Amino acid sequence: MDPAQLDWPALDRLREIFLRGAPATEPYWRGPADLATYDATFAERIGWKWDAALAGLARRGWRPGSGAAGTAEKIPVLDWGCGSGVAGRRVIAALGVENFSTLRVWDHSPAAREFAAGRARAAFPGLEVEEWHDDGTAPAGLLVLSHVLNELTAPARAELLALARRARAVLWVEPGTHAVSRELIAVREVLRDTFSLVAPCPHQGACGLLTPGNARHWCHFFAPPPANLQADAGWVKFGQRAGIDLRSLPYAWLALERPAGAPPPAGTARVLGRAESFKGYVRLLSCSAEGVEELELQKRADHALYRRLGHATAHPPYRWHRAAGRITGATEAWDG
Repeated sequence: MDPAQLDWPALDRLREIFLRGAPATEPYWRGPADLATYDATFAERIGWKWDAALAGLARRGWRPGSGAAGTAEKIPVLDWGCGSGVAGRRVIAALGVENFSTLRVWDHSPAAREFAAGRARAAFPGLEVEEWHDDGTAPAGLLVLSHVLNELTAPARAELLALARRARAVLWVEPGTHAVSRELIAVREVLRDTFSLVAPCPHQGACGLLTPGNARHWCHFFAPPPANLQADAGWVKFGQRAGIDLRSLPYAWLALERPAGAPPPAGTARVLGRAESFKGYVRLLSCSAEGVEELELQKRADHALYRRLGHATAHPPYRWHRAAGRITGATEAWDG
């Protein structure tokens, strides 16, 4: 990526729109040049978040509608609100183009639909790619949603949730802010009567973050940036010019499916956000079927786990070993 070749006025305008976080009243893409420069920069960072979410699903061997096993049936993918189409491309690349019959793209902007379809055809020459037009009844297959929540009006959100109920599976990634994460939790609560919760939720019950006392917390994770990113002069210059910390990639996400797959092992817990390191111990926020709670691990109890919790960007689901209300060790619940 060469920062000198980027359309900086377009990027500055788009970033201002994104930071505003208001519902979109009209398409903000002015043409293919906007989409191309966005796809090489902001969309690529979103792609890193998708990579992190999809890596866990891939390690579990997950495929839409199949739980922990593969499926022989090819299904369509719908990248709704596609923008430049980075989410749809990342999903197909990670889960395998051979598992999908068609990629359908939709966006309010005709320019975005055309751009996303063109990039997908170039990336997957053997895959049928088409622009999608909803007749109100057609199944959505695998519904892919990326960074759309804060751009939706209340009626548009209701329409999107109705569309989601027609899907076999839903993969949804959003910014990892408190406000947007809380909105995604509300979506989870609406859809959990229709879908099995694949990830990141370690249980199928009501979200523990909605209980009294947890309003300050939110469900978010951190994606690791690409290896050697800080050695890439182009990305370093982009980050400096755009005022972005390229190493910080917080995201919130949901993976939903039907029919239900295998439930998580009993006692499975997720670390929300980052663990805080102190002298001699780490403190973390744990989410499990038992609720959301702050837990501590003393360094002397499990030195290897102490280092892992304090230094890793992403954490697998755990089953905690406890004594006297503190963590004494952990077993990985599953690799996802």
